[in-house]
Amino acid sequence: MNEVIQQEDEILGKAYDARLVGRMLRYLRPHWKLLGLSAVFLALYTATQLLGPYVTKIAIDQYIATGDVRGLNFMVVIYLASVFLGFVFLFAQTYTTEYTGQRAMHDLRVEIFSHLQKQDLTYFDRNPVGRLMTRTIHDVETLNELFSTGVIGLLGDACIVLGIAGAMLFLNWQLALVTLSAFPLILYISGFYRRRAREVYRESRLILARLNATLQESIAGIGTIQAFGQEEKPYGKFRQINTGYRNLLLRSIRYNALFFPLIEVFSALTIGLALWYGGSLILESALEAGVVVAFIQYIQRMYHPIRDLAEKYNIMQAAMASSERIFSLLDTQPVIKNPEKPKRPAQLRGAVEFNDVWLSYNPGEPVLSGISFRVQPGEKVALVGATGAGKTSIISALCRFYEIDHGQILVDGVDIHEWNKQELRRHLGLVLQDVFLFSGDVATNITLGDRRISEERMTEAARRVHIAPFIEKLPMHYQQEVQERGTTLSQGQRQLLSFARALAFDPKILILDEATSSVDTETETLIQEALKELLRERTAIIIAHRLSTIKNVDRILVIHKGEIWEEGNHQELLTRQGLYSRLYELQYRAQEM
Repeated sequence: MNEVIQQEDEILGKAYDARLVGRMLRYLRPHWKLLGLSAVFLALYTATQLLGPYVTKIAIDQYIATGDVRGLNFMVVIYLASVFLGFVFLFAQTYTTEYTGQRAMHDLRVEIFSHLQKQDLTYFDRNPVGRLMTRTIHDVETLNELFSTGVIGLLGDACIVLGIAGAMLFLNWQLALVTLSAFPLILYISGFYRRRAREVYRESRLILARLNATLQESIAGIGTIQAFGQEEKPYGKFRQINTGYRNLLLRSIRYNALFFPLIEVFSALTIGLALWYGGSLILESALEAGVVVAFIQYIQRMYHPIRDLAEKYNIMQAAMASSERIFSLLDTQPVIKNPEKPKRPAQLRGAVEFNDVWLSYNPGEPVLSGISFRVQPGEKVALVGATGAGKTSIISALCRFYEIDHGQILVDGVDIHEWNKQELRRHLGLVLQDVFLFSGDVATNITLGDRRISEERMTEAARRVHIAPFIEKLPMHYQQEVQERGTTLSQGQRQLLSFARALAFDPKILILDEATSSVDTETETLIQEALKELLRERTAIIIAHRLSTIKNVDRILVIHKGEIWEEGNHQELLTRQGLYSRLYELQYRAQEM
């Protein structure tokens, strides 16, 4: 797990990758008018930054030097107007850019979520939930920073620097060359800083990934850690990684503490050069004093973008890494796809047939080997066997959660490869032992927000599975909020809610993972009555954990090592004295003890 995270974070790439930027710009293309408007505001803001020092130069040379108070007042008004307009244009440019970025990132998040919804369970087996959440939220937010601060910020900084250089050359090219003579050294120092900052960034990503993984593992397993009194070991591991992370960040702080003061020193030296050379020209009457003042203001405004280099470089680098991971996710296509022309049986009856089905989660390691059986419409068939025998794999293959290696599965005579996946799964009602309830109200957990299920149909389903009396005792009845995963409900209440959900969707085929082993006797009686109502006039495939609960099914399939070892009803299998008989005897003895 940790190795996978580290390998992902190692693909940080460079601070600018034209291929990735091109793909990112695709999400901005629908908003090109807003981007154009933002560029106009940026140009206007740059103009106000260039105008201020030039107005100062005119005020000194043409009005202060001649004692023209009226003209000076006019220049002050123009200067203040340029400051005010600069504020307005910067606000408009920032708001427009942020607004555009948020809309683009909204589209990207929707695309990622939609893409994840289409992925197979194999994909989620390989990718932890935390990583996928990071892609959808954190990495997308990093891209938003790139659009709103990084790219536009760099473009604005470049415009300001080039504009200031042009203004200096226009005012006095000799003084401009002297003033800009320190820039090659500044560029060298900036390059050195970027290289060091990139090294620290790469290392920090790797260590942070280890830190997160260690923290997540320790919190998730806190019960086991405390039960065995092993708090000291994970604490020592976390402290070691955290110390390394701290030392690395301190190294980054040292680079910043050196870089920013150096920029300030160069800014002061450049101003000193302007004063020295410009002053000598003034003494020789070759230059007006206002030009030197304007140069000092231009120098101060020119060094501001250079001071921001560190932040924008880190944003660019983080965005390239995030985009690499996001596009890697989006480029992963689902293995199980819908057919171009899906088929649907003329009549939904509920027949299921497996013909020599093989399934492997890992190549060369089959979990199902040559499974063949048929379930008639309305027939109740139970799957029994030891843990890991392949019972759940049969259900996963039927629901097409995983692609089978060989064989054929038919539902109502149509191969599942020819069904639309969503249509097939609506035809199958899956009720698991570990019931998943969503945050929201009771009604939403029964209907899952499906508008095709009316309120009358929902309440009727709840009544038929005996959960309605409990719901009606709640303060808000069907609008009562349910906490995430239904933590405020008992196991039996969650199970009955899942039965109501299945009944409301009214599938022809029910797949049940028996769930009566963790409830009290009274609740078990309710669940058994609800099961009878749920199974009425439906085909059912039941994964049985307690053999005593499947005595009355039509047929029992005994699964062992991915194969069907025995088949028959309860009494027939007991008479054979085979694997089923041994399993039943072991459970009976365990209950006796």
